[in-house]
Amino acid sequence: MNWLSRLERRFGKYAIANLPLYIVILYAIGVVMNLVSDSFYLSFSLNPYMVLHGEIWRLVTFLVATPSENIIFLIFVLLFYYSIGQSLVQVWGAFRFNMYILVGVLGTIAAAFLAYAVHPSMYIFMDTYYLTLSMFLAYAAIFPDMQVYLYGIIPIRVKWLALIDVLLLAYSFVLGGFGSRIAIVVSLLNFLLFYFSSRNYRRISPKEIHRKRKYRESVRQGQRDYRHRCSICGRTDKDHPELEFRFCSKCNGNFEYCNEHLFTHTHVK
Repeated sequence: MNWLSRLERRFGKYAIANLPLYIVILYAIGVVMNLVSDSFYLSFSLNPYMVLHGEIWRLVTFLVATPSENIIFLIFVLLFYYSIGQSLVQVWGAFRFNMYILVGVLGTIAAAFLAYAVHPSMYIFMDTYYLTLSMFLAYAAIFPDMQVYLYGIIPIRVKWLALIDVLLLAYSFVLGGFGSRIAIVVSLLNFLLFYFSSRNYRRISPKEIHRKRKYRESVRQGQRDYRHRCSICGRTDKDHPELEFRFCSKCNGNFEYCNEHLFTHTHVK
C-alpha cells in the first residue's frame, strides 16, 4: 500500500466530494471580478512581495485569479476542466483528486516564494494556470485515446493535445522568467508524483514474476502428467485418485494440498 492509500485510509472521510464543481465556481467568481475591476488580477494574484507586506489574502485569492479576460474562452475552459475533474474523481476517487489539487496549490505557493527568494521582485505574479495544465496531463495519461472536438468541429485525441501542452511548457520554460520556470517544474513534479504513485508495481516485482513462472511450470506439468499435486507429500490425482485436492487461500502463492495436509500444513507467507 503506497503513501496515498495510507493517507486515504486515515483522512479519506475529510475529502471534498464535488471539488471539480467548487473549482469551477471559484474560477467563475474570478471571471466576474475581472469584468468588474480591471485591476483584479494584480490585486488578488499570488505575489510574494505583497504577501510579506501584509496582503496575506493573496495566499487564497490567487485561486480565483484568471490570467485571461476573454469570457467566451474562459466559459469553454471551465466546462472542459469540470469534465476533466469529474473524470479524475471517478478514476482516482475524491480523496486522491483532493490531494492532487492540494499538493499543486501548496507547490505553487512554494514556487512563488522560492522565485522571490532567488530574485526578489515585486513583479512576481502567479496563478493556477500551470496547476490546471498538470490536471489535463493527468487526464491525458489516463485517457490518452479519448477524442475531443477542437472548436467543436475538429476531432483530436487527448494525447496529441497533451503533447502540444508539453511543447508549450518547454517553450515557456526556455523563454520565461525564473518564476515561470519554477512553477512549471512544480506542476510537472506534481503530475509525476501522483502518476507514479498510482501505478501498480507489484505485477513486475521479482517475487510476483517468480510466482507466475512457477505457476506456469506447474500448469504445464499438470497438463503432461496430472492435474493436482500436493505441495507437502507430492502425491497427485493420477497416482492417488481417491484423494481430494484444494488450494489454500491463506498461503501466498498457488499452493495446492491433498485433504490430509490441507488443514495441517504451515501457511506460506
